[in-house]
Amino acid sequence: MIKKLSIILTLLLPAFQVEQSVFQAYTQKIPGTQVTFDMAPIPGGSFTMGSNSSKNQDEQPEHAVKLDPFWMGTHEVTWDAFELFLDKNYELAISEGPIGEIVDGLTRPSIPYLDMTFGMGKEDKPAIGMTQYGAIQYCHWLYLKTGIFYRLPTEAEWEYAARAGSESRFFFGENEAELVEYAWTKENSPESTQKVGQKKPNPWGLYDIYGNVLEWTSDQYDPTFYQDSPGQNPSNPSLKLYPRVVRGGSFKHGADEISSSKRFVSDPKWKQIDPQIPKSQWWFPEAPFLGLRLVRPLNPPSPEEIKAYYTASPIDDY
Repeated sequence: MIKKLSIILTLLLPAFQVEQSVFQAYTQKIPGTQVTFDMAPIPGGSFTMGSNSSKNQDEQPEHAVKLDPFWMGTHEVTWDAFELFLDKNYELAISEGPIGEIVDGLTRPSIPYLDMTFGMGKEDKPAIGMTQYGAIQYCHWLYLKTGIFYRLPTEAEWEYAARAGSESRFFFGENEAELVEYAWTKENSPESTQKVGQKKPNPWGLYDIYGNVLEWTSDQYDPTFYQDSPGQNPSNPSLKLYPRVVRGGSFKHGADEISSSKRFVSDPKWKQIDPQIPKSQWWFPEAPFLGLRLVRPLNPPSPEEIKAYYTASPIDDY
């Protein structure tokens, strides 16, 4: 059973009807269904991003970053929430009423030719294998359903939320032997995703922020980006298909590979067995360790900026 935070605000109104002063944990119900997910408030502030003590040069130099408040999903997006977007017939089957013309007309992923659970099951487990484009389009679907702007975190937002005010390698300190209490990694997971929320959360109420599955960010990966990174919620928009930044580690990564500052990247090898030309815009058929976690900014962008975020054309992957 997915754990709930103690303070719950169920949002049933469009974003413009929500008091922006109400910055607390809440449960989002997907309209027309019984599916919900939890969002935790991440306070605005400044932190030191990166790690000068890391052996990885792309985590250097440490640099100051300032962020506005936002909410972040307490858990990685699970299959029960993602499959509504993936399969319109499934959404229609379980919906309590019509899904609406705009939602009905939304472009959805091609139904994968492989079992995208990779035999690991779905119940309370993170949805996996989607591309960054697929993850953003899931956010688009949520926006059409709820009227609320959900998106992927920037790389800076992800690290800030994972650190939860800490400056150590992990939010709980430096000792990687303690990671077993907070994360599913190669050491304690039997080569499989696990149900979300079984381990201890970080101080800001985020479960599985390390391990279980890697999590998409919105950023292009540039190993030297930190050298000239801006100080206000730096973002490096995706202009190329590869590589893009994913964070947190997964059930396939050892504890020695994981930290709050560690930068992982997408890899075209994740589509190696995809027979399509061009290759799928939606799926990585060899990435059973990749998922997503939602962010909602306290102060959403303009309608024009929201539209631009959701309607950016995918890049063909040959």
